[in-house]
Amino acid sequence: MSKRNTWENKQTARERLRAEREAQAKKDKARRQLVVAGAVVGILAIAGGIAYGVSQMGGGTSGSGKSTNAAWKAAADSTLVKPANTAGDKGTEIVIGKKDAKHTLEVYQDMRCPICSVFEQNVGETIDKDVKDGKYKLSYHVGTFLDRNPQIAGTGSKNALSALGAALNVSPEAFSAYNKALYAKGNHPEETKDDYAKDDVLLKVAQEVPALKGNAEFEKNVKDGTFDKWALEVSDAFDKAKDVTGTPTLKVDGKKLEVETVNGKGVPMTPQQFTPAIEKMLK
Repeated sequence: MSKRNTWENKQTARERLRAEREAQAKKDKARRQLVVAGAVVGILAIAGGIAYGVSQMGGGTSGSGKSTNAAWKAAADSTLVKPANTAGDKGTEIVIGKKDAKHTLEVYQDMRCPICSVFEQNVGETIDKDVKDGKYKLSYHVGTFLDRNPQIAGTGSKNALSALGAALNVSPEAFSAYNKALYAKGNHPEETKDDYAKDDVLLKVAQEVPALKGNAEFEKNVKDGTFDKWALEVSDAFDKAKDVTGTPTLKVDGKKLEVETVNGKGVPMTPQQFTPAIEKMLK
């Protein structure tokens, strides 16, 4: 499972390290300016240094995605636009399946999480069949804590979540299909690569979903960041689940769905593990 409490327990050390890096960066910048001041070559070097700083802050996608923390801060201050097919005061309730299903399977995930990707690849079809059969409905809780991990910091989790909102605005079916496509083996980037910070990457994956392929409204919403504020609200709601310390996490009617593993208890990662485990909880 991708953990979020590992770095939280080391916040003080990280802040100290960050302060040291910022101080060193200022010294380096001053030295560069002294060396190259007044020269065309120097101007280019400074520009390169600035570009490097932007890249370090958020991935530097050069206009193709919201790659900086400043852009997402602006999104946080914007007006909330909720996708269609959501519920709740801020639209953070994402429920897929038959409304009259007696049980609910809650899925906690982060779009950059590699284990979530493996889970979807292995168990996704089984869950799709169960939902279609009315065994339970799905409630999605999507976090962005991997973006905050200082070792792999970025904006891909938030940007992919916003794009999922654009898909949900089309239909619940488009959301499910797009979620599956984003987690597909051939599409999902390594945890250390912030590829989903780039809108063009997200739009390329969307071409695999019939309802999204060539969909002008969907594409506009992704590029415009229509649901960026909503993505932040969904992420905040995820963070309030204090008993969720990593992804993927599964709950059936509020109780964690786990199986015995060599390391204790964990998420059932194969259909052979998942089906008997959930059948037991549904009885």
